[in-house]
Amino acid sequence: MFAIVALSVFAMVGAGLFLMLRIQLERHLRESLDDRAQIAHIIVYHGATPQKWQIAREKLSDMTPRDGTTTYAVTSDDPNYTFGKPVSGMFVKRLANGYVRLRPDGDGDDLLTTREILPPYGTRPAVTLQVAASYSRNERTLRAFGLGLAVLSALGSLGVLLLSYSATRLGLAPLTRLTREASEIRPDNRSQRLDTRSLPVELDALAHSFNGALARLDSAYERLESFNADVAHELRTPVTILIGQTEVALTRERPVEDLRALLQSNLEELGRMRTIINDMLFLSRADQGERAMGLTAVSLASEAAHTLEFLEILLEEAQVTARLHGSAVAQVNKALFGRALANLVMNAIEHCAPGADIDVHLRVMDDDAHSVCIDVVNPGAPIAPDVLRHLFDRFYRAEASRTNSRENHGLGLAIVKAIAEMHGGTVWAHSADGLNTFGFSVRTDPASGTRAAPGASSRSHEGNLQNIGQGTA
Repeated sequence: MFAIVALSVFAMVGAGLFLMLRIQLERHLRESLDDRAQIAHIIVYHGATPQKWQIAREKLSDMTPRDGTTTYAVTSDDPNYTFGKPVSGMFVKRLANGYVRLRPDGDGDDLLTTREILPPYGTRPAVTLQVAASYSRNERTLRAFGLGLAVLSALGSLGVLLLSYSATRLGLAPLTRLTREASEIRPDNRSQRLDTRSLPVELDALAHSFNGALARLDSAYERLESFNADVAHELRTPVTILIGQTEVALTRERPVEDLRALLQSNLEELGRMRTIINDMLFLSRADQGERAMGLTAVSLASEAAHTLEFLEILLEEAQVTARLHGSAVAQVNKALFGRALANLVMNAIEHCAPGADIDVHLRVMDDDAHSVCIDVVNPGAPIAPDVLRHLFDRFYRAEASRTNSRENHGLGLAIVKAIAEMHGGTVWAHSADGLNTFGFSVRTDPASGTRAAPGASSRSHEGNLQNIGQGTA
């Protein structure tokens, strides 16, 4: 490509120089022909007598070069006052100041001619003077110049090709190094990054972007590994219980009452497994970009009150009180909104001491009038900042011992985050002054990102709330 570009540039420059040279040579030829014609005019004009005309003929003969590049011809009605033979040929073009370019009959270079009629003088009658100059020298010069340009352009293009190849190899050496480093990244050394030192400006941004992509992929890979381990752990417990209870029951004959109790226990474990699987499928659809459908403009205060009424038994058993503050209107999927709020309230119940108050606040976001915030505030032990960052991750528990894994499989807050994102909102968690706040937001306008995805489905509000108590928190 460099060679083609260079050859094109050389060709354009050469063509320009060739044209300029051609114009200059033709101008010089006209000037030379004009000088010769003026001299011939003086000689012929003063040949007024036969003796002087003889002298004029000798001078014209002396002025005629042996190579015939310039010729003189004089014609008249009197054969005694003639000289040479006028040139003839095909007319090519007419130039300024009476010059004519002719192509002679037969072989030969073009001729530049000028013709002038001299009036009678003395005994000399009126004569016609023709002076012709050949383009042969111009053509030889142009051919030599064109050949030189062609050779120099070819050599220049070859030089550009070789130099550009070397320069390109030198310039692409960092890219070759980056390619080699990138090819060495495998799952067992995915923490390796491209060396961005001593990179040219053109590759620096690319290398940093690639390292950023590797970091994101590494983080996603780690989350996937953790997710797989957590799923295996959560499903292993009920499966182990089912296998153990069944093996014990099969060791000897059992009364019908014992078998019925065994089946009841197994049914509970199977229901827990079904809840985990359903929640994982729900989160998977949310990850694929599914948006909430069946949006309805409702009073969030009314929906929140309905959810708190449904959780009234759990609140009484935990000896805590839930209070609702504020009001707002937004277009939401009522079932999903109730599920998200119920998960937050159940999370607050789990971490409240008896006699505490849980406050549910509804408010319009200060910096965005199109977003409504739902905060659930409960008194509790302070939560470390590094724990707050992960509370909405799947299967995350602040207690590493998993002592409450039978009641809580760690997907409740992750579901809250998924529901918030399906409504174009976000989630947050704060801990300060003895109060822990968990919240999410929803958009009030459907055009802000709550467009339903194909195939999405919703259930009734009551049907969803019936599933809330089945381990979703």
